[in-house]
Amino acid sequence: MSAAIVHACGALATLPLPWPFEREYMQLALAAGLVIGICAPLIGVFLVQQRLSLMGDGIGHLAFAGVAAGLLLEVWPIWTAMLVAVVGALAIEWLRSRGRTSSDLALALWFYGGIAAGVVLASRAGNGGLAIVPYLFGSILTIDASDVRVIAVLGVVIVAAVAVFGRALFAIVVDEESARVAGIPVGAGNALLAVLTAVTVVAAMRVVGVLLIAALMVLPVATGRVLSRSFRGTMVVSAAIGAFSVIAGLFAARQWALAPGGSIVLVAAFTFATVSLVGGRRRGGLKAVMPGTGRAEPPDHDDHGHHHG
Repeated sequence: MSAAIVHACGALATLPLPWPFEREYMQLALAAGLVIGICAPLIGVFLVQQRLSLMGDGIGHLAFAGVAAGLLLEVWPIWTAMLVAVVGALAIEWLRSRGRTSSDLALALWFYGGIAAGVVLASRAGNGGLAIVPYLFGSILTIDASDVRVIAVLGVVIVAAVAVFGRALFAIVVDEESARVAGIPVGAGNALLAVLTAVTVVAAMRVVGVLLIAALMVLPVATGRVLSRSFRGTMVVSAAIGAFSVIAGLFAARQWALAPGGSIVLVAAFTFATVSLVGGRRRGGLKAVMPGTGRAEPPDHDDHGHHHG
């Protein structure tokens, strides 16, 4: 499956696509963007349900420090960013689960620490520090075939993990106590979600940048929660909206010479605003339908009376 998806992403660059995707660099951008546009909301739907919407933002700033460290050490920044992001994500989850700091405080500590470390390391990297800009704001139009392959592999890891562990993660984010009673390893599940968030952030760095990845993880999910009342439905709708945001954002970037990363996120934001205005405020909580089943579970208590839009 992994090889097939990677091959499909590479083959996309050879297809005779219509404007604005007729050129190879746009086809590579489209392939990488679609992987992230689909994968980011798949992880985001769990984070939003668990009220950790800013998790991607906090890990993104840690990844920024990892990129700066890679440039300073003159190694490929993806590896150092992945290492720092995964370790940081696990540390955030450890602090949160032990109850030693609240979720928002734990995120704030790593948020500002990551930024500070990134700035210091980038300043030590000399002229190499300029290379950090594409990772901050995204540089999807300069992605090459090797970047697409790396992003595709990371995308396969994310999708496979959700397919295999989605039901357990669902149970955990809806009600940790019930999941624990049911024998689900809650600590391991939360750690897995933290690691998957880190992988998603690192995969998306060149697409929308570490400063905007959290938006692509949350905005399509917010729209999906307006349009669907089930967890599984929200996952499907969110992934579709993420893919649409990438296509429309790249179109706008090519048509009006806009920053592609920002354009993608603005499309996602505009879609949410439009759906919210047209559809009105959704009433009631999210009906929790377990991925891969048709069984409905009671909505979690945190969602009662929580409106979107």
